[in-house]
Amino acid sequence: MAEQEFDTEYEVEGLTADVEILVDVWGVPHVYAGSRDDVHLAQGFNAARDRLWQIDLWRRRGNGLLSEVLGEAFVEQDRANRLLRYRGDMRAEWLAYGTATRAVVTAFTRGVNAYVRWVLAHPEHLPPEFGVHGYLPAEWDPVDVVRFRTHGLFSNVEQELARALTLRDAGPEVEEVRHAREPAEPLLLPDGTDLALLADEVLRVYRLAFSPVDLSGVPAPGEWRGELAGSNNWVVSGSRTATGRPLLANDPHRAVGLPSLRYLAHLDAPGTSVIGAGEPGLPGISIGHNGTVAFGLTIWPADSEDLYVYELDPEDPGRYRYGDGWEAFTRETDRIAVAGSDPVDVELPYTRHGPVVHTDPERGFAVAVRAVWLQPGMAPYLASLEYQTAADADGFVEALSRWGAPGVNQVYATVDGDIGWQASALVPRRVGWDGSLPVPGDGRYEWDGFALAEELPGVRNPEAGWFATANQENLPADHDPGLPITHDWYSPARYERLAEWLARDDAVSVEASWRMQWDAVSVHALRVCAALAPVDGGEVRDRDVLERLRAWDGEESVDSFEALVFEVWLRRHLRPWLLEELLDREGVDDRATARRAVLRDESMDSDLRGDLRMLAAYRDDGDRLTAGVDGTLRGALEEIEGLLGPDRSGWSWGRVHHTRLVNTALVGAEGLPVEWGEVGPVPRAGSGDTVGMTGYGPDFRQTMGSTFRMVLDVGEWDSSRVVNSPGQSGDPRSPHHHDLFEPWAAGGGFPLLYSREAVEAHVGARIRLRAPREDAP
Repeated sequence: MAEQEFDTEYEVEGLTADVEILVDVWGVPHVYAGSRDDVHLAQGFNAARDRLWQIDLWRRRGNGLLSEVLGEAFVEQDRANRLLRYRGDMRAEWLAYGTATRAVVTAFTRGVNAYVRWVLAHPEHLPPEFGVHGYLPAEWDPVDVVRFRTHGLFSNVEQELARALTLRDAGPEVEEVRHAREPAEPLLLPDGTDLALLADEVLRVYRLAFSPVDLSGVPAPGEWRGELAGSNNWVVSGSRTATGRPLLANDPHRAVGLPSLRYLAHLDAPGTSVIGAGEPGLPGISIGHNGTVAFGLTIWPADSEDLYVYELDPEDPGRYRYGDGWEAFTRETDRIAVAGSDPVDVELPYTRHGPVVHTDPERGFAVAVRAVWLQPGMAPYLASLEYQTAADADGFVEALSRWGAPGVNQVYATVDGDIGWQASALVPRRVGWDGSLPVPGDGRYEWDGFALAEELPGVRNPEAGWFATANQENLPADHDPGLPITHDWYSPARYERLAEWLARDDAVSVEASWRMQWDAVSVHALRVCAALAPVDGGEVRDRDVLERLRAWDGEESVDSFEALVFEVWLRRHLRPWLLEELLDREGVDDRATARRAVLRDESMDSDLRGDLRMLAAYRDDGDRLTAGVDGTLRGALEEIEGLLGPDRSGWSWGRVHHTRLVNTALVGAEGLPVEWGEVGPVPRAGSGDTVGMTGYGPDFRQTMGSTFRMVLDVGEWDSSRVVNSPGQSGDPRSPHHHDLFEPWAAGGGFPLLYSREAVEAHVGARIRLRAPREDAP
């Protein structure tokens, strides 16, 4: 390494040679090392430098270690996470990822620990959250990275339970409105399943394990367990782009927060030079490129979980029925250290299928979760290490054979001109049943191994010249029906918008793709408004507003009157009315379950299929629909008037729909700057149904969306574009804490620089990590 000036230097134990980190003006670290181990050790050190509080809390939550620093209020959450940790053989765990993963994870955690030791020796650099909450960061063990799994995106058992309760309490027609079944095969109640036993509370422990840590009492955006947040990606052949080079775009949708979930980095060492985004507590890059292959992912919601219900032995509730006899629960006891109190011993029960999340001895049953992600090698996203060095399309797809959790749509593009899509997941074989509903755990419903990677769908160089995914049902026509993937796909609205654009644009550009990632046109709104054709506008008191909606182009911009009216009307007035009408027709008396299931939290993309199904009932009954529109539209306008006042000239979507990011560890902390704990608010376009996803909750505050966006110009890498809001650093004292928030809110970004020359031209800080000198005292 040439001798030059550095802004900061650290001596880092474990390095075999010095490492240079060039932090560009947008906060992206470009890590240049002389070996694979050194580059991943440096990645861990640097991730801790920027995100120590975040990753320390992440490790504690996932491994059930919150109580030892935060007190007895977190014992129950610790128990839940310990119950759902991987507790299998560690040799099988490491081998399942491939030969290099253990070494990479070990190097990464050594880097984290080196920074932890440094910051404990220099406490003035500790992130302020540690001072506010009165404890210090701890060192990591490599197994800490792979044992906990509750940072992954999973929700199959939530769908199973919601489906079971809706079927039981409201019937199949309401279930089809709650969540359309794709493919549209008959839904059969498994023999022996007793729906009467089930209640929403049976997944309370499961939900607690997946919940974020709330340290303030201020509600924070979280991933509602009933449905996942979704994502978009697309890949375009050079024959359909403005440059003649392939293009790849990806914008994952997750809970928006402070700091961001994603972290951008560039790792350069002999044999690899990979750049893009991962999660700060994991080594490697999961979305990005390596100079030869570009890659991006979205959730492919393969059914990875099953809910098993067991009959308890009336003579001994410590046993459950299996086959013709009774089998004892396996029980483990963990001791949870508790700050300020005595340790607490907790019991963790398991069946042969998995962790027991609910037991009801009085009614004589128990419930367990069987999960793909509790198999060896299923730590979420860690399998991305396998494809980071892929040299071509064949190598990339082959590397995906180890991918297991969560299920993803992987798209890829190469400098050779290849593009493609590959579905990747560990999919159980369920013979004679499809996993849609809870099943008895008595042995009748077992998994028969797992599908091979080559049995999952994929395509290379599609004839259309492009491929896009938005979590929609995308099984090819020749997919084997004997291998059910799932029936719980997302609303097709975002994909329809993407497909319409990609089919007509034969000169797709980085700029056009970037704009599309922020697109605020709601296909959902357009389809719903079109379905109002039977309405007699002359009989609607607010006919002027109705006509504006019918003529609207569906763009939910911040200054849109129509977007404001439509979102409030559909979600809070029209949909509830349509549901009540449906429940009347179906003769449903107890409506609480149906209301909760269909009128669910607004932070997700809502089910276009359900809304259209309910509206279709009025094709031949325009009078009844007219009456419903008249009443519900008036109700929506009255609600908006209560929010914004009677002067409609000032009504717009951005007046209520907004983004405000909160760090629950610092918000409201006495004596600290406000921006350390919260950033915003800013008005937001779109909704949970637009490509530029901005899902929101009851207060119109954005809870879901894409704070990380990337468009790659394949082969001309420095022309690629990216953003990672609110900023790269989690330390509120850093200039990169929320410097990207305003550009992100305005639809901006910056170049994802790759070449050393381009990086050198945009350096914000130079850091040297020095290997210990043998002659040092």
